[in-house]
Amino acid sequence: MIMRGRAISPGYAEGEAITYPEAFSFLGGVDGKTGKFNVRDGTIDGKVFLFPNGKGSTVGSYVVYDLKVQGHCPAALVNRSAETIVTTGAVISSVPMVDNIDVSLVRDGDLVAVDGSKGYIELKNVKEVNIVSSLILVDGKFLMLHRPEDAHSYPGKWSLVSGHVEYGETPAETARREIMEETQISVGYPDEELPMFRVREGNTVYNVYSFVYRLKSADVKLNAENTEFRWVAPAEVDISECVDGIDFILKQL
Repeated sequence: MIMRGRAISPGYAEGEAITYPEAFSFLGGVDGKTGKFNVRDGTIDGKVFLFPNGKGSTVGSYVVYDLKVQGHCPAALVNRSAETIVTTGAVISSVPMVDNIDVSLVRDGDLVAVDGSKGYIELKNVKEVNIVSSLILVDGKFLMLHRPEDAHSYPGKWSLVSGHVEYGETPAETARREIMEETQISVGYPDEELPMFRVREGNTVYNVYSFVYRLKSADVKLNAENTEFRWVAPAEVDISECVDGIDFILKQL
């Protein structure tokens, strides 16, 4: 899977990912002599380090350089949003760096290639799949379907009407097809198309195209892909029982 961002510091490197979920300060966050983290387990040495953004003292730039001198430098740096401290450290240490990347999609242990000259990263062990997820609203409640326990993805979870975008289809065409196949509800054009977002399950990242259909009534007849259905008000949803991304969709209403 390729994720395109912005080139910050030139060069190319590959390595195992190590991540940190919050803003990170090299000063205090890592031992400049050994590369070992002070704020989590593991080491930065030879790894592709991914974190949202830098923070703290400008001395952090020289911690990166010290890591380079000591032979414990990261293979590459990847941010959601680069700032001066980390950028300076990457440039003076000749460490490839890219930003404008959704680092939340990367997991520790992923094999990551970073091209700091062209501004992209590649997750070599991750595949990318386009899917749709359709919100069908009737009288303030929306339709949820329960996935079987042996489902290939998100087994036993509640979802909207979802499915893979087939070759040659637009996401809107997929949405109409999946709604008919799974519920026998006939729909036309969606009332709303929501922003695309991404979620990850295992080694798959799903690009989720979401649509909203507001209907006066709907007679649901399930096929074998789901085990049951229910109509739910947004306030009644238990996110822990749902596939990833339901909360994002509901916030758009």
